[in-house]
Amino acid sequence: MISKRIEILSPAGDSERLHFAILYGADAVYVGTSQFSMRAAPPNFDRETLKKDVIFAHKNGVKVYLTCNTLPRSDEIESFTEYLHFADEIGIDALIISDLGLLSMARKELPKMEIHMSTQTGIVNYQTANALYDMGVKRVVLARELSLEEIKVIRAKTPPDLELECFVHGSMCVSFSGRCLLSEYLTGRDANRGLCAQACRWKYKLHDESFTLEEETRPGVHFPIEEDNNGTYILNASDLNMIEYLDELAEAGVTSFKIEGRAKSVYYVSIVTNAYKSGINLLETSNYFRKSKEIQVLKEELDKVSHRPYGNGFFIGTPKQHFTDSGYIRDYDIAAVVIKNENGRIYCEQRNKILPETDIEIVIPYTKNYTDSIFISTHIGKIYDSNDSVTDDTRHAKMLFSFDYEGMDIPEGSIIRVKELKKNIQTV
Repeated sequence: MISKRIEILSPAGDSERLHFAILYGADAVYVGTSQFSMRAAPPNFDRETLKKDVIFAHKNGVKVYLTCNTLPRSDEIESFTEYLHFADEIGIDALIISDLGLLSMARKELPKMEIHMSTQTGIVNYQTANALYDMGVKRVVLARELSLEEIKVIRAKTPPDLELECFVHGSMCVSFSGRCLLSEYLTGRDANRGLCAQACRWKYKLHDESFTLEEETRPGVHFPIEEDNNGTYILNASDLNMIEYLDELAEAGVTSFKIEGRAKSVYYVSIVTNAYKSGINLLETSNYFRKSKEIQVLKEELDKVSHRPYGNGFFIGTPKQHFTDSGYIRDYDIAAVVIKNENGRIYCEQRNKILPETDIEIVIPYTKNYTDSIFISTHIGKIYDSNDSVTDDTRHAKMLFSFDYEGMDIPEGSIIRVKELKKNIQTV
């Protein structure tokens, strides 16, 4: 059981995802525009939409953090001053920055603005964290290469009011900002500590019998690798999933749990946010977090979003790589969003084509009583179009439809999802 409230920080790639993140339990969201953001490609927020959504978030008690975490070139610097004042004017709660020059500008132009130092900064020790704190940083987003034990040291040797944020779920990179992990993975020589073996430049061949790699100038030294007829994916990291270890992250001193995925779908944002917020509630009320039956429910929820095989990143032991392919496990998908539930009928807006006589699950927006109602299994019989006529399917994008339902009241914003994607649903 924990005594201090932990923040669930969710990705919001656009307005719709921001609204669903809030509906499904986010305490804060991180957003970006086409400027100064590590997700520069659309979708993104335009300024007018972001202004409205900051107001919406604040009305719902949710904070909004603006990503300014690129490394800008000299010709971009002058425009950053104007960008800072835009962020301040619309009520952004914090800026996420990675560049020290931009940090200096932000402190000068907006001395009261909260600054979070991005994971792109590469914060792996307490000295860096303390230096940033002295420069006016409120929160550091720790590098993903840290173990739980290393986070505990940083917490113990930094001011109590310096907030620590770390990623708990989503895609992982094999390297960032030139900080390659390949050398350490193959040889144990850490490129970030001056020991790079330049393993990326080696010439390799595959031993068919042992499924190992041998480098040309190192005969007899084999590196295990898996390969099928399609080749191998040595650099393909497993996705991060820390739902079972939220208690250890909290005990290590992490104050914000961050979900990766500004480029991911409404369905992903909703389900993952809901699972981790529910996990936090369990953490605050249970003395037996890891052994609780509810954790299994949350693990199964996270299996129902599109993902690569899961691992625990660098937090516990050696990170996992996924050698066999770069595809995703995708057994469920969103079919529709509930608009209303009245007179024995659920009315929906289509997200993917769905057929009559289909088994579905209805995912309820975040509630503290999640163990009883995180989703409801039911069956769609007949499907009615917006004219109340029976229809064979929901083939048109975002078409309005309804179906008969006699169960508990289903709130607006609930998600209807379908299993066995290939049989029951088609992406549109």
